[in-house]
Amino acid sequence: MIELPPGLHGAHLRDDLRARLGNRRLSAVISEGRLVAVARGVLVERHRMLDLWTRSAAALLQVGGRALLTSHTAAHLLGCTAAEVGEVHVLVGYDRPVRRGRGVFVHHGLFDEQDVVELRGLRVHTLDCAIAELLCRAARRTALACADQALGLMSTDDRQAFRAEVLSRILTRRDPRGRRRGEILLLLATGLAESPAESWLMLGFFDDGLPIPRQQHPVVDVDGRERYRLDFAWEEARVAVEYDGYVAHLGNVDRDVARQADLERRGWLVIRADAADIRNPARLHREIRRALGRRRFAA
Repeated sequence: MIELPPGLHGAHLRDDLRARLGNRRLSAVISEGRLVAVARGVLVERHRMLDLWTRSAAALLQVGGRALLTSHTAAHLLGCTAAEVGEVHVLVGYDRPVRRGRGVFVHHGLFDEQDVVELRGLRVHTLDCAIAELLCRAARRTALACADQALGLMSTDDRQAFRAEVLSRILTRRDPRGRRRGEILLLLATGLAESPAESWLMLGFFDDGLPIPRQQHPVVDVDGRERYRLDFAWEEARVAVEYDGYVAHLGNVDRDVARQADLERRGWLVIRADAADIRNPARLHREIRRALGRRRFAA
């Protein structure tokens, strides 16, 4: 079997392979189906076609020049798994007449090299730049979930500085569209959401005009020891929402029942939410308003 050179995460320029293997051997590898053309002059190893690193490398090879990965792709590669991965997002200068291709979304804009990091051989927009772009332009649920994940990747001490940097990016965008939306979503991001679903629930509370709850609220016993952490808590009213994610609660029904009973004995009114409430939050929001009303808090 003809051995292929490493390439860039399994992506290759056809001319480079031709120079390494020769026309005859390259044709043989393509005929065997081991390499697939994904763009003019770019081949990828078939068994890695769906891998984001491979697709990202292929997109950069296709675009060429000083292009970099940005937006959803940059955020995902830097650890924000809530970002969309269906297309590879690349950023090129205004002087490059590059058009959107199959599986590649092309952004045109200015960027500074100091805002580029090299990640496993790929040029990637820094996390603050990627999050600012998402907050202003991406679907709001996705944007907030990514911002929460980005903040969650760093220490509590570093979050304030990162938030300030993202805000600066938002306010100084050349394109003013989405600036106000980006500011609002950034204010909602805390880094405390334990899943994208919790970020989506928080966005739903905000959109429906509910008071903003505290996330990961500790419940302590008389000795000051932490017993539980509540996903969302309106502390003054002692009303909480707990999200029942499938994986987190699989096989833990008895424990969850006992936990809820103990919380109720401690004076908490606990409302449970699940994936259906994310798709249609009306029931959940009614329950929260009713609970706050019973505790004599209007919402």
